[in-house]
Amino acid sequence: MRNPKNKMLFLLGSLAITTSFTMSSCKSTSYKNTTINAKNIEITADLGSVETVENFVTPYREHIDKDLSKVISFSPVAMDKSKGKWETTVGNLFAEATLEEVNPVFKSRYNKDIDICMLNHGGIRSIISEGNVTTRTAFEVMPFENSAIVVELKGAQILELAQFMIAEERAHPLAGITIHIDSNKNIKNIKIKNQDLDINKTYYVVTNDYLALGGDNMKFFTKATNKYDMDYKLRNVLLAYFSKNNPLPVITTKHIIEE
Repeated sequence: MRNPKNKMLFLLGSLAITTSFTMSSCKSTSYKNTTINAKNIEITADLGSVETVENFVTPYREHIDKDLSKVISFSPVAMDKSKGKWETTVGNLFAEATLEEVNPVFKSRYNKDIDICMLNHGGIRSIISEGNVTTRTAFEVMPFENSAIVVELKGAQILELAQFMIAEERAHPLAGITIHIDSNKNIKNIKIKNQDLDINKTYYVVTNDYLALGGDNMKFFTKATNKYDMDYKLRNVLLAYFSKNNPLPVITTKHIIEE
């Protein structure tokens, strides 16, 4: 009869051998790339189209083209952001449209009025051509998904806004504010809705969500005591404004006046 102690040792030894074999047999194998084959395939008109893809896409394309081609207004002149030192016709239109369309929404929600609109010159991505204005025009002018934000600023920050405008010498779209400067570009006076700026007063400025975070170096917006997200895309602002104004007004208001 086998000694129980020897039997136990035999079993433990067998288990150790089996475990060792199992672990060694499960060891992962390492692989390494030695050759990579690649080539550039230039996409040109010569490639042609794939019929199945075209058949799938065409109905959607035609539907979208029909919607985008809908005429919603008329522009008596071409409006170009490159023409103007301190302001441009398309910039004035964009700012006035934003102020006019967003203010009723802000008023209904918070029982307050927006005083100023400030947008960025770089946010305007296309001209408004003379002639018919379509839905596509709004998408070309404002292709981004930016939304309107109303920021609450003190008069001191409005002064910073004005100083920024003069230092930049760029036609950022403005509405509701007039800045008077002398020949040396020193600020002489600032008027908000034809009233002198009050450093201690609270003003409401509508801008876009990018600028409200200090984008394009507009750091004064980050000093806002409150911010109100209007949940209103600026592209939709333009669509609403275009639909209500036919023909479009040519706004030549000067917001920075050199004296």
